[in-house]
Amino acid sequence: MVPDLAIKLLNEVRRSGLRPDIITYNTLISACSRESNLEETMKVFDDMDSHNCQPDLWTYNAMISVYGRCGMAYKAEQLFRDLESKGFFPDAVTYNSLLYAFAREGNVDKVKEICEEMIEMGFGRDEMTYNTIIHMYGKQGQHELGLQLYKDMKLSGRSPDVVTYTVLIDSLGKANKIKEASNLMSEMLDAGVKPTVRTYSALICGYAKAGMAVEAEDTFNCMRKSGVRPDFLAYSVMLDILLRCNEITKAWVLYQEMVRDGFTPDNILYEVMLQALTKENKVEEIKMVVGDMKELCGMNLQTVSSFLVKGECYDLAVQMLRLGISNGEALDDENLLSILSSYSSSGRNKEACELLEFLKEHTEGPSKLITEALVVVLCEACQLDAALKEYSNARESGSFSRSSTMYESLIRCCEENKLLTEASQIFTEMRFCGVEPSECIMKCMIRVYCKMGFPETAHCLINQAEVQGLLLDNSIIYVDVIEAYGKVKLWQKAESVVGNVRQRYMNVDRKIWNALIQAYAASGCYERARAVFNTMMRDGPSPTVDSINGLLEALVVDGRLSEIYVVIEELQDMGFKISKSSILLMLDAFAEAGNLFEVKKIYSGMKAAGYFPTMHLYRIMIRLFCKGKRVRDVEAIVSEMEEAGFKPDLSIWNSMLKLYSGIEDYKRTAQIYQQIIEAGLEPNEDTYNTLIIMYCRDRRPEEGLSLMHEMRKVGLEPKLDTFKSLISAFGKQELLEQAEELFNDLLLKGYKLDRSFYHTMMKIYRNSGNHSKAENLLSMMKKAGVKPTIATMHLLMVSYGSSGQPQQAENVLANLKEIGLNLTTLPYSSLINAYLQNGDYNVGIQKLMEMKMEGLEVDHRIWTCFIRAASLSQHTGEVIVLLNALRNAGFDLPIRLMTEKSELLFSELESCLDKLEPVEDSAAFNFVNSLVDLLWAFEHRATASWVFQLAVKKNIYRHDVFRYILALIG
Repeated sequence: MVPDLAIKLLNEVRRSGLRPDIITYNTLISACSRESNLEETMKVFDDMDSHNCQPDLWTYNAMISVYGRCGMAYKAEQLFRDLESKGFFPDAVTYNSLLYAFAREGNVDKVKEICEEMIEMGFGRDEMTYNTIIHMYGKQGQHELGLQLYKDMKLSGRSPDVVTYTVLIDSLGKANKIKEASNLMSEMLDAGVKPTVRTYSALICGYAKAGMAVEAEDTFNCMRKSGVRPDFLAYSVMLDILLRCNEITKAWVLYQEMVRDGFTPDNILYEVMLQALTKENKVEEIKMVVGDMKELCGMNLQTVSSFLVKGECYDLAVQMLRLGISNGEALDDENLLSILSSYSSSGRNKEACELLEFLKEHTEGPSKLITEALVVVLCEACQLDAALKEYSNARESGSFSRSSTMYESLIRCCEENKLLTEASQIFTEMRFCGVEPSECIMKCMIRVYCKMGFPETAHCLINQAEVQGLLLDNSIIYVDVIEAYGKVKLWQKAESVVGNVRQRYMNVDRKIWNALIQAYAASGCYERARAVFNTMMRDGPSPTVDSINGLLEALVVDGRLSEIYVVIEELQDMGFKISKSSILLMLDAFAEAGNLFEVKKIYSGMKAAGYFPTMHLYRIMIRLFCKGKRVRDVEAIVSEMEEAGFKPDLSIWNSMLKLYSGIEDYKRTAQIYQQIIEAGLEPNEDTYNTLIIMYCRDRRPEEGLSLMHEMRKVGLEPKLDTFKSLISAFGKQELLEQAEELFNDLLLKGYKLDRSFYHTMMKIYRNSGNHSKAENLLSMMKKAGVKPTIATMHLLMVSYGSSGQPQQAENVLANLKEIGLNLTTLPYSSLINAYLQNGDYNVGIQKLMEMKMEGLEVDHRIWTCFIRAASLSQHTGEVIVLLNALRNAGFDLPIRLMTEKSELLFSELESCLDKLEPVEDSAAFNFVNSLVDLLWAFEHRATASWVFQLAVKKNIYRHDVFRYILALIG
């Protein structure tokens, strides 16, 4: 109704020169009442009063009616009670209007009261009365009462009209009483009452609700045959039925008819219709529907797009969205999220990224939603680098997101890609922006901090989550923190986590107890681990294999391998069967300790128990036997493994390479390498390094160098120790140029060479007589930041001595004294040896005295220098002078062996060798060599032979030394 239309009509009447009378006012008030327009009704009533036109009963009946229609039953009743004071008495219309007011509110008691009063006043129940009460009962679901009233109505001689039947059919249909509703329709037709469109629509709705599609369609067709034009409800219900029954062709025909009749489906029906058409791939029909939505319904492209999304027409929805944005329409955030959700569920991340990039380009200013959505989509597409870049760009532009979903996607993706530091940084920034973490984010970050080795931080997050009421009733979360504490040896903190769990929950999960046992095991706390094990035995849940393995691991870490068997027996007595994993743990522990006997015993016991060895076990066994150089055991295990159907992998072949190379069986080493190639395995760094070192030991450095070049071709680089072995081998073969080239190549490539490389090169230069190069190496060392030591200076001094420059060696010693190093006999032995080799015996003896004056005791190095010099001297007098110098320095054994009966000195020499044996630098070997040379030089053959045999007896010389001597003689 047009606002103020009634007042305008009154004014129009007055402008025509006429005065509105009671009929005029009653007509307008009745019209307003039928429209339930209380405001307009009151304006007309007030105008009537202001112009002194007295209301009559019709007026008051209309006013009672409008109050009832507008839900103001108390006002209607107040006016009703005031009628008598105004000189009027209620009629049937008055009572029916008041009855309607209370029936509308569902006030059954009041309705009954008014009915009784109406009858007392001599007014019987008419059709309107019955219809009003029947409608009330229908709305309340009291269908039996409604039907009873219908029967009473007929018995009282009242004829039910179309309203009566329509109200009853509608209420029965809504209550799934479709049979009764159908019977009423038959009675209605038999009574000659013609159904209206509302009657048909009510019955169709009832059939639809009952799932009786055929009956609903028949009723719809009957309605059209009877000449009743369907209304919006009838079309909508019938269209919905056909769509849900997948009668797409019929539905499409009906839709077109509906549109021709001037009706269009509501939003929900459009969604259903689009879904059905999409399912049947009706592309042209969908386009026509979209056209109707734009032209008939006046929807803009964004709205159409949203309907297409809800109808699951995603591709067309995106087209409409793009077109709408290009035309300047504002982006519908909810619509965009729906499209992205559909892309996500179908894994179409590429299309989602393209859409978001388009929106970024065509949207004015930064859009947080687009940025956040793009980050999430990139994470789902596993394009983490791009997602992090997008996130970083947003931060740099000052756009701080408050989307928990975006942070969750980033953090989860970082965790999956092991970018733990980045995950931690994003979490920190999220907290800085005031975004409250979700339960998923908290769980994710707890895992991240555990993996990063920060269990305290993870523990703190658990406490925060519990305070915030986030549900973390997940034992895995607590297990992760306990295990992380165990790894960093903070078992006390792990205990506190378990303590909190016990306070919070009645039952502690088995995984948590096992994690605590593992935490104790990592620190070797067997007693504590056993206490937890006993608690599980007493209170439950019962221990598992993991619990037992934790106990054994605690003993292993604590170095108490001897107690393992005792614990195993105890567990067996308690009824536990020792699992294969427990046996492997024991075997691995004894193998790590190098206990071959126990390993073999456990291995035999394992096979006897029916456990078949695994590849991992074979690796452990073979590695251990190779380390112990047990060739036969290794070959037996390899044969057994091959019989069991296992093929040796590269790690096993590498262990065997080291074995045969270590025992100098180079032929077998080469055969193993050939087997690696035949097995189709690609040699790795260990393979090449072992072979190169083998060639170096076999004095074939050229082949080692060739293999190194082959190694580099496949992208592998030798270890520094391998380079050192090659350089040393070239030096021993007097291939100075190759050694020098390799050393310089390492320097050019930027390798950080340690002191031993420079020492090796010094020895090579010294042995080849390139003493100036040896001296230059000292400068190179200093430039490379490698600090020379006394050992370095010793090598330089030896080089000077070998070149007949003892004075230069003495200058080096003087420099050492100036820089304040704590000197040992090593540099003095170099200097003394330099003078003695040069024949300057007196100067050498003088340096010996100086050394003693500086508080250094004469040791094996000095003895060896003087004895070697004496053995090389051609004059007995010089020999006596040199040996007397040793006597004067406190060591008279050599001169006594030369001048006294040797049998009396045997025990003294044996004691001396016992002291030298543990000393480094081959002290005993060098001393015995020089002493034997001296005795042979001056034909003390018996004594020399005895010293030789004593050296063999004490393993200073190898037992097969005679074989080498015979080979040399031969």
